Amino acid sequence: MVRIAPVGRALAVVAATSLALTACGGGSDTATQPSESAAPSSAAPAAKGDGTLTIGTLLPQTGSLAFLGPPEFAGVDAAIKEINDAGGVLGKPVAKFDTDSGDTTTNIASQSVDRLLAQKADAIIGAASSSVSESVIDKITGAGVIQFSPANTSDKFTTIEDKGLYFRTSPPDKLQGRVLGDLIVADGNDTVGILAMQDSYGTGLADQVSKTVTDGGGQVVERVDYDPKAADFSADVAKLKAKNPKAIVLIGFEETGKVIQELIKQGMPASKHKWYMVDGNTSNTNYVKLPKGSLTGVKGTIPGAASPEEFQKKLMAVNPKLEDFSYAPESYDATNLLALAAEAAKSDAGTDIAAKLAEVSKGGEKCNDFKTCVELLKAGKDIDYEGVSGPVEFDEAGDPAVATIGIYQYGEDNKYPTKALEYRTGNIAG
Repeated sequence: MVRIAPVGRALAVVAATSLALTACGGGSDTATQPSESAAPSSAAPAAKGDGTLTIGTLLPQTGSLAFLGPPEFAGVDAAIKEINDAGGVLGKPVAKFDTDSGDTTTNIASQSVDRLLAQKADAIIGAASSSVSESVIDKITGAGVIQFSPANTSDKFTTIEDKGLYFRTSPPDKLQGRVLGDLIVADGNDTVGILAMQDSYGTGLADQVSKTVTDGGGQVVERVDYDPKAADFSADVAKLKAKNPKAIVLIGFEETGKVIQELIKQGMPASKHKWYMVDGNTSNTNYVKLPKGSLTGVKGTIPGAASPEEFQKKLMAVNPKLEDFSYAPESYDATNLLALAAEAAKSDAGTDIAAKLAEVSKGGEKCNDFKTCVELLKAGKDIDYEGVSGPVEFDEAGDPAVATIGIYQYGEDNKYPTKALEYRTGNIAG
């Protein structure tokens, strides 16, 4: 891997191969405990812990990011199995309740959070969508419960009011935007058009890409922030067509499939313009019905370091039907970190766990699985959990201080392979 180059300079790169990781499901809500009780009408008071670490998942089973659900659930489940096989946390098995986050078109996430708070969740893993997380963060953290997302990338969470209870294993979009912007310029594109969904994720990422391209000597000739729920994108695409950019950046979720169809219809295929995508729409399921070769050569950026084959096998043992592994490492690491922080705090209360998350993620003896790490803790050692997704060393905002972005490229089958073209690593701060 290489370090992020200064803005405007082509980044030094090394080829790397590995399992692909994408951005921001199970079926119905499931649990490892008795059935859920009635949902409360408002957030519960700050929890004090009951001796059992209870983790709730708020991940997409339906909605525009449903393709991310299966690998994220698998990552959590793989970690919990290993944790419980190693004796659990505080001498008891970890309890887990799964719920659906839906997307911003529904109120599913709020209802799911109510159910998880009723089950006395100490920490909630999710949501995948930044906008969904933003809609429920006050309810979760106001109850003294940790919100830990494996896939939120919006820069907004770095400064959001969270009572010190929000964490994430995926990097803020300022890093992905720098990598993508540098890639576009390095590929020889001096004119760029951007089609971005209008929400905190889309506009924030588009802002960073625009800045990096401009600082690198390129020009953003047109930017359209569109309504992802729109039935038709012809007018949005027409604005780009009028400026005829060499490169087109697509920032969105599953609606990108409709945007791509409109680009092709209006004579702007990937064979004539270089298309670039991001973690929210770099999917192996969303474009398979398009004509063969529609996405050939299209590049997408996805947070996450190289993932070993052993981890892939671990996930397939949990869910043999997995089609990709997007954010599974980040979900796995989030679960392990919560469990280790609870052990370090000798408490399952959300506020106590939050106080130890940074401590178990840096500065101590390195370890990379729960069993090894917890044995060191019990021996009185300070630990530094090194995750599958990267070093995961939290800064004061609960963000990873250093992260890696993978660059993937689509083939004629409209899928991207599990081998990345390259990985670029850098400090989030710049």
